[in-house]
Amino acid sequence: MTRFAITWDYRCPFARNANEHVVTAVKGGAPYEVEFVPFSLSQVHVEEGGRAVWDDPEKARDLLAIEVGIAVRNLYPDKFLDVHLALFGCRHDKGNDIRERDVLADVLAENDLDVRAIFSEVDSGSPRKEFRASHEAAVAEHSVFGVPTFIVGSGAAFVRIMTRPDGDAALARRTIDGIVETIVGRPEINEIKHTTIPH
Repeated sequence: MTRFAITWDYRCPFARNANEHVVTAVKGGAPYEVEFVPFSLSQVHVEEGGRAVWDDPEKARDLLAIEVGIAVRNLYPDKFLDVHLALFGCRHDKGNDIRERDVLADVLAENDLDVRAIFSEVDSGSPRKEFRASHEAAVAEHSVFGVPTFIVGSGAAFVRIMTRPDGDAALARRTIDGIVETIVGRPEINEIKHTTIPH
């Protein structure tokens, strides 16, 4: 069993690509035990000494989609992977504003979930507390600064995958296996960035 964590914020297209590879591989039978770690890009951009997004009512809408994802994961874990990809798709394929409750409600309804129960959980404040704790732990324990970051044991690496798996579970597994193996087995490699992007 390969164990790792991956950070996400639904607004990031690279987080979408990486998380889609992970989910596609898992659904294809890859022996992964994955922790999906919510991470706030809004919090990353708060200036030192500024008000944390968790405590700023003006930033509440920026946190909403991830809070919904956390609520789904907690209440309906068997539905999480599908909703996780659907929320990314809502933002990046459909171009919808995932800061709007109605938009998120449509995604939940399309996945046959109890919209009222999920928003009740969000409004309880529990997902936000979990969100904050996960974000702050990722920063404190692994110096995470963005998404997607893969965390494998004590190692962590920010990774940009330029392509999507397009339903190819074997491709997705090869991609994720390569990343995990590099983090574990080649810690001396700090950064590789291709000078051109193949088309």
